[in-house]
Amino acid sequence: GELLMEEHLSPRKLKALAGVDDLQQVKALEMRVDTRETSLGNFGVHLPNLRELKLNNSLLVSVRDLGTSLSHLCVLWMACCGLSDLDGISSCSSLKELYIAYNNISELSQLTWLDHLEVLDLEGNNIEDIDQMQYLRLCCKLSHLTVEGNLICLKPNAESAEEPGYNYRAEVKKLIPHLKYLDKIPASQT
Repeated sequence: GELLMEEHLSPRKLKALAGVDDLQQVKALEMRVDTRETSLGNFGVHLPNLRELKLNNSLLVSVRDLGTSLSHLCVLWMACCGLSDLDGISSCSSLKELYIAYNNISELSQLTWLDHLEVLDLEGNNIEDIDQMQYLRLCCKLSHLTVEGNLICLKPNAESAEEPGYNYRAEVKKLIPHLKYLDKIPASQT
């Protein structure tokens, strides 16, 4: 109870969460947070070797709530967190895998800063315009992408009617030619 009264993730609280005395040892952390009530502060400063962070089913007002000290993070899970944009994701510059399924994300331009991104899960978001996929072309290592459950799987943009000849797999492959897997199926299969 007393631990929860602090309004941010202090080193003492992080040690209790991770079950260690030395925060240098922590390579992976899983927690649920509500940043409307609790600031995470710049908790990454205390976890210099953190490589994986799982925040699924948290309530995050913004990716910026994670602070700017997670530049060594390789894998980040933020599924079902109520995110509507990705502003601030560029401070996680080492990300190789990003799992942000079931949020309200519609705009992907912030992902262009993630040079090491290989796996991206956008399932069940709010992507209505196939042109958003062009931002992912700049993620030159991106090989696995999941977009099922977005409007772009049905039609190219919100204004267009459903076109019988429309094939989102072919369109995504055109926009991201280096993609190997789309929705867990080889991208070459359209």
